[in-house]
Amino acid sequence: MRLAIVGDVHERWDEQDSALLDAQGYDGVLFVGDLANYTVKGGLATARRIATLKTPAWLIPGNHDAVDQGQLAAEVVPALGFLRGLLDGGMAERVAALREALAPVVLVGYELHDLGGLCLLATRPHSAGGPRVTYPRYMQETFGVADMDDSARRLCGLVDQATAPLVVLGHNGPAGLGEAPSSICGRDFGRGGGDWGDPDLRAALDHAHATGKPVRAVVFGHMHRALRGGGRRQWTVRREGCLFVNAAQVPRRRKGKGRHHVLLEVGVEASAKDVWL
Repeated sequence: MRLAIVGDVHERWDEQDSALLDAQGYDGVLFVGDLANYTVKGGLATARRIATLKTPAWLIPGNHDAVDQGQLAAEVVPALGFLRGLLDGGMAERVAALREALAPVVLVGYELHDLGGLCLLATRPHSAGGPRVTYPRYMQETFGVADMDDSARRLCGLVDQATAPLVVLGHNGPAGLGEAPSSICGRDFGRGGGDWGDPDLRAALDHAHATGKPVRAVVFGHMHRALRGGGRRQWTVRREGCLFVNAAQVPRRRKGKGRHHVLLEVGVEASAKDVWL
């Protein structure tokens, strides 16, 4: 199976992007989220352009998607942490508007989808990485997820339901792959760097391994490949037969190179390469 993985879009998408991807004859397109920059309006406009795709496509929303600036600031600015959850009102309606704007592209989260010989497992939506659940009021009201343990149980339940090898789609990658700031899930901000992966996704992958459910690939973004202060992030890792792919090439359009996505080919093993169209 040949899948296109599109990293953090951040409003860099137009009708030509859709036409170019459609012309490749892929079996599907997986978007790792962050259509928006900092406005709901910008995210909706980008979603409507993505909706012109004719290739089957699935998108997991990122921490920038269907949230307003105050919400996002409360999650990422430590001094505003006391506002976390208080500003989540109306998020369900914003997510519904995003879903409508994207159609027929499928907005996913905590779901399994049949890809024909593979199962697509969509992880926790709107992840911002690290040890806590982002947008807690919305996540509790919509999914019954109050903390990482709740989320891990939900993801492990999806693993148990899988009837074919898995391809896992997340906005952020799993914990355990962030040994250094330049690691695939390393933290290139704050003191000390280190791991910024999702513990609930790590728990689900460990559960899959323990129960004999093969995971061919885990694809995600969020942690941009270009590091703060210079340098580049490692973007692929293979562990225990699973390929981990960070597709967050930001910006994804570059003069002289074109428009970026990752080609993921999945058979008995998975392989990935950068493609510029």
